Amino acid sequence: MVVLILKLYLIFMVFVLLIYTFRHFLFTMNRLFSEQRFYYQDIIDSELKNISILIPMHNEENVAGQILDLLVSSTYTYNNVEKSPKKILDLLLSADYPHDKMEIIPINDFSSDQTQTILDEYARRYPVIKPIHRYEGKPGKPAALNEGVKQAKNNIIVVFDADYLPPKGILKDIAVCFNDPEIGAVMGRVVPVNTKTNLLTRLLDLERTGGYQVDQQARYNMKLIPQYGGTVGGFRKDVFMSLGSFDTKILAEDTELTFRMLLNGWKVIYANRAECYEEAPETWNVRARQIRRWSRGHNQVLFRYLIPLLESSHLSWKEKIDGLLLLCIYAIPLILLLGILDSLALFFLGEMQILAGIAAFLFVGAFNTFGNFAPFYQIGVATLLDGATSRVLLLPMLIFNYFFNTFYITLGFFEAVADKLTGRKTKWAKTKRFRTENSEISMAIKDLTRTNGNNGRG
Repeated sequence: MVVLILKLYLIFMVFVLLIYTFRHFLFTMNRLFSEQRFYYQDIIDSELKNISILIPMHNEENVAGQILDLLVSSTYTYNNVEKSPKKILDLLLSADYPHDKMEIIPINDFSSDQTQTILDEYARRYPVIKPIHRYEGKPGKPAALNEGVKQAKNNIIVVFDADYLPPKGILKDIAVCFNDPEIGAVMGRVVPVNTKTNLLTRLLDLERTGGYQVDQQARYNMKLIPQYGGTVGGFRKDVFMSLGSFDTKILAEDTELTFRMLLNGWKVIYANRAECYEEAPETWNVRARQIRRWSRGHNQVLFRYLIPLLESSHLSWKEKIDGLLLLCIYAIPLILLLGILDSLALFFLGEMQILAGIAAFLFVGAFNTFGNFAPFYQIGVATLLDGATSRVLLLPMLIFNYFFNTFYITLGFFEAVADKLTGRKTKWAKTKRFRTENSEISMAIKDLTRTNGNNGRG
């Protein structure tokens, strides 16, 4: 009986791998050869929408100025970036959106550095900036966003993480999507800007490229389920409030909002043109904490929404299948790891020949070696579409990401199981920032502002 169960599990694992392999291949072919779906930036709208921009911040003194300057200052130039050491606020100040149509709400969430001082200084200089200082209640991004949404006066909420570098035009590209009354949330494209720092940042750039340029865009083309990613996107305040605020126990508030909107009849779309630039983790330890938190939060959403997804009357059968595969994506590394252990057990029980065992191991490894969430052909096509084909030379190096991600994603899965069983409180683990005045990401701002950012890799 034990041997039979082990063999059945091995068959199950191979079946799961084949499903995801076919899924990614289908997305790749769609991106290459199918007609790309109409995008909303082609709509000419003479009346811009009123928007509220939320920026959760916890100890962000190294980046707090950059986004605000770019969002507010319509006369923003390269020299302004070079002379200012703290610029996330700078970036938002020059986003080519009328000040009377927007408000910027940076949310200081229990900061112990100079973040509060920086935000107050910007508020004195620019009336459009209205900071919130939180030192009571539960810390963390979901709780900070709940507070920000409550105080926002406009119905269209746009969210950026503090380390992001929004280019000119991105606010218009996001806001115009809400002319469609069926749209509940919009997600833009995330592009790492510090890719030359080391091997890790280069590999993360590959993952981001495949995940957005092919995976998200293909799901949007095929009218499946693009995912709202919690930054570089927006949602409707009235819809958000009617569905309830973010659950502070769930660490993936973006994924949770995606499924909450879908199950209530709203659509989530992807805007590939709306590129925004991020600071990718530069050390393996920081990346480990980040992907572990993502896995934990995503699997929390899996446990909560799996059955409601399958029972939903608002989704087509195609959307349900895609939603199921999306919900399970952070459970796949555990399935693969158990498959490897299963193969070893069968081998030592004398039920698997050594060549068959090696073949099974290679099959399991090959799937994730080339891109974790996106096999090598998906990332390869994405680099082709971006016009950066030299990056494909790094594909063999993704084997490091395979074993690394498998371990930490599996830890995150078991943490989500413990959360479900015990109902324990969760603690938000902020991703460490590496930006300094002379770092690669600060130097990259020169090029971003020079080109206006909107005609890049999208």
